Amino acid sequence: MLAPKDPAPLFTLPRDGGESVALDTLRGKAVVLFFYPRDDTPGCTKESIGFSEHLQAFADAGAAVYGISKDTVAKHEKFITKHELTTPLLSDADGTTCEDYGVWKEKNMYGKTYWGIERSTFLIDADGQIAQIWRKVKVNGHVEEVLEAVKAL
Repeated sequence: MLAPKDPAPLFTLPRDGGESVALDTLRGKAVVLFFYPRDDTPGCTKESIGFSEHLQAFADAGAAVYGISKDTVAKHEKFITKHELTTPLLSDADGTTCEDYGVWKEKNMYGKTYWGIERSTFLIDADGQIAQIWRKVKVNGHVEEVLEAVKAL
C-alpha cells in the first residue's frame, strides 16, 4: 500500500484529445491524480466538474490535475463534452495504473461483491514523491481540501 513519501508509480496513459501523459515528464511541479470509478455517474460527474471549476487555481498554485478511470478515451471525450470539463482525463483501460496506486478494490454494494476503482486522490510533489493520499473520498468539499494541500506544499 502506497504511503506519503513513497515515490509515485510512473505511468504513461492516453488522454482525451489523442495525446499521452507520462508522469515522469511532469517533474518540477506538483501533480494531483484523482481516480474515479466511471464517467457520467453522479459522484464522478460532481468531482470532475469541481476539479474543472478550480483548475486555474490549481495551476496558479503550481499543480497539474488529471482524472483517471478505466473508461476509454472515446468515453472520456463524450463525458468532457457533455459536462464542459476542462480537467484532462486519462484512460487506464487495462487497469495497470489503478493497481499500481492500490485503488482497484473489491467493493460491496447492496450485498453484491464486485471489483472497481475506490475514489482516491494522490498529491505528488515536484520531486515525484507522494505528499498526501485521500482514500474513500467523499466528493463534497474534497476539491477545496486538495487545493489547500497543494498550496501548503
